[in-house]
Amino acid sequence: MRSEVEIEVVLDKRYIDPKVTIKTKEKSQQVENIISAIENATESESPLVAAFQGENLELLSQREIYRIYTHGRKVMVQTEKETYFVKKSLSGIEEDLNPKRFFRISQSEIVNISRVKRFDINMAGTIGVEFENGQKSWAARSRVRAIKDMIRELTKERN
Repeated sequence: MRSEVEIEVVLDKRYIDPKVTIKTKEKSQQVENIISAIENATESESPLVAAFQGENLELLSQREIYRIYTHGRKVMVQTEKETYFVKKSLSGIEEDLNPKRFFRISQSEIVNISRVKRFDINMAGTIGVEFENGQKSWAARSRVRAIKDMIRELTKERN
């Protein structure tokens, strides 16, 4: 594999914010490093999330978060391999999240849209959410219309 990266900048007046597209044969550490570098350059819009695992505090990049949900009286943050808890309410943490990346699918759960592999919209009117790591969740019926609208907006942006 080449270690060089081909960079092309296209000026287009239709875009207010920069849009970065990475084209590659497969996801690699180099691709992850490029994504991290781009995100670090724009980190002011997406502050780190302070999360605990036992007594240990970790600062999580919003990019690595798959979902945030309530479990009992705790607010949990799930990444690809670990689950943490935060000392904020779900609404409190929602205020810190990048609204272009995170979407509330129920009263007790917020998902990172960029970590969703697929939305399973079935005939009964429910929506299943499958993440890149194979985990699954369900959207509340009351959020189905908002999720469908969000999916329509995402598909418009990609076309």
